[in-house]
Amino acid sequence: MTTTTLAVLVPLLPFLGAAAGLLLGRTAPGFVRPLAVLPPLASLVLAALVAVRQGGGTAVDAHTELTPTGSVPIELALHIDGFAALVAVLVTCVAACVQIYSTGYLRDDPRYPSYAALVSLFTSAMLLVVYSGDLIVLLVGWEVMGICSYFLVGHYWETPEARAASLKAFLVTKLGDVPFLIGLFALAGDAGSFRLTRILGAVTSGGIDHPTLVALLLLAGVAGKSAQFPLHTWLPDAMAGPTPVSALIHAATMVAAGVYFIARLLPLFEASRAAMVVLAVMAAVTMAGSALAALAQDDIKRVLAYSTVGQLGYMTGALAVGDRGAAVFHLLAHGAFKALLFLAAGVVIHAAGTNSLAAMSRMRGLRDRVPDAYWTMTVALLALAAIPPFSGFFSKESVLGAAEHVTQGHTEHAPGAAGWTVLVAGLVTALLTAAYAARLWLLAFRGRGTEAPDHGRQPLAMTVVLWVLAIPSLALGGLAYRVLPDWFDGRDLTPTLLTSILGTGLALVGGLLTYGAWQRGTALAARSPLGAVAAHPEADAGLVEAEAIATHRPAYGDVASAPDPADPGRLLLGPLHRPAAAGFHLDAVYEALFVRPVRAGASLVRFLDREVVDTYVRGAAALPRLLGAAVRRAQTGNVQTYVSALLAGTVVLAVAVLLVATGA
Repeated sequence: MTTTTLAVLVPLLPFLGAAAGLLLGRTAPGFVRPLAVLPPLASLVLAALVAVRQGGGTAVDAHTELTPTGSVPIELALHIDGFAALVAVLVTCVAACVQIYSTGYLRDDPRYPSYAALVSLFTSAMLLVVYSGDLIVLLVGWEVMGICSYFLVGHYWETPEARAASLKAFLVTKLGDVPFLIGLFALAGDAGSFRLTRILGAVTSGGIDHPTLVALLLLAGVAGKSAQFPLHTWLPDAMAGPTPVSALIHAATMVAAGVYFIARLLPLFEASRAAMVVLAVMAAVTMAGSALAALAQDDIKRVLAYSTVGQLGYMTGALAVGDRGAAVFHLLAHGAFKALLFLAAGVVIHAAGTNSLAAMSRMRGLRDRVPDAYWTMTVALLALAAIPPFSGFFSKESVLGAAEHVTQGHTEHAPGAAGWTVLVAGLVTALLTAAYAARLWLLAFRGRGTEAPDHGRQPLAMTVVLWVLAIPSLALGGLAYRVLPDWFDGRDLTPTLLTSILGTGLALVGGLLTYGAWQRGTALAARSPLGAVAAHPEADAGLVEAEAIATHRPAYGDVASAPDPADPGRLLLGPLHRPAAAGFHLDAVYEALFVRPVRAGASLVRFLDREVVDTYVRGAAALPRLLGAAVRRAQTGNVQTYVSALLAGTVVLAVAVLLVATGA
């Protein structure tokens, strides 16, 4: 079987699994779980075979014209280089783990069949983006992921939070997709093709007339899909969906699509120094701002959501300094440990029996109750904090090393300003990342909150997946920088000495500061009888959550927002804690700048339509209606009345004729 045939089967199998799952979900429920798990596992095997055959060498290209358009042709095209081969392995691996995990996590969910089918369709769409060599076909996968995210984030549609989150995710990403689509057509118009190889050839030969404009239009779509500032606000709210969905979206599919797209078309962005500076500033603001927000969150999944935003900032930062190898390397490492973090958080939530106990300030006694989640999450948090020898250290250092390389003027692909921006922001974010990672670990596993009822041992399908993902979280970085440099444009991925010392030192400082603040806060809480940690010790978690959903308010009432004196994030951030916890009020800013004016405009249009346009329409109909009523009154059916009217009319006409004749 040829490499091209294998590559076609990789996205096709999850698509067929999704179609079969939707068709058989009601009539043959026994087939739902096999149809959910087996296609992504088969795709994983095939993607690994494609990667082995590609070997980081010459890209595999195949294409056939889809339909004649009369102008720019649309083709079914494959373009599989080293980046595509490795990212496809990551996507299929995480998708298979999520599907296996979901068989335990959602085993009693009545909507599991549709959920599993949508996850498979989501996976197929991302694989289409990864392997596609034509931008229109890539756009199809891009948009299918958007609609799948709408349904999956809104899986618990009974709750207003899930409905609002799914709608927000869809609208915000579509806001970026509009200029993205314009940029695609402008790019294809200049290059004369949607084929990736021909577009890159046109960029090299200077055939793109307005590279800055096209790059900025495309960057808007990337900001929406990959949750970069200022279109990142949908991602923390998307935590209203099931935890396995969060793992899939945050680790290997939707949010990775934007980074991967820029990596594919990086020469286009490098053709505009302005676009590279904009990309660097966007990455820097995203990194630092999301890390501060993560340090202030209480919900464990929102911490991880803001963490995803920040790590994506590292990836876009690497692209801003012209190193797509470092960006994709961090994408791969991050995909492994972030999937592990979310799935381990799901075990923690599952152990408590309710999503309402995701607040870390109310966690207690989880270390002994979920040892698998404790140890694997510790590994993932160390990787997130970039502590050597975990995978995150090597991938993050490749980004910082690339930025340092640009600051020294050793490359013409990116301006020095972009290098300094990414380097400084990356080092600050390294300190903050270690701080919120340490805070999460301390509050989740050594917290002093209310101990939830023990809901028994977790399903084996959930715990096994954690240990599977712990292996690449621990070993991927050290393996990749030694074995896979040819897959990353031949660049040496060995960490540089200066950034390694600075980055690791700042990470250790961040962790130690958090630990010190936690100890101080614990001592204060022990002396404070008003701490939130003792709230409702007698409450049953399931009853509390049911009441919270029924009344549309946070579980445990106002206790959820009560200050926790043991929270190190509150002590470290000080007055910055409140705005950071609210995401620096960006949603309120967008509400004032965009939502309210649009609603006011809609109200004005509705008023004009009802009171002005409809008035004219009603007036135009009123006169014929009055004339008709008058004529209808004259039709009495009385012959004498008709004769009298005829005689009266004759007299009137005679008088009129006489007056006219006399006047003449």
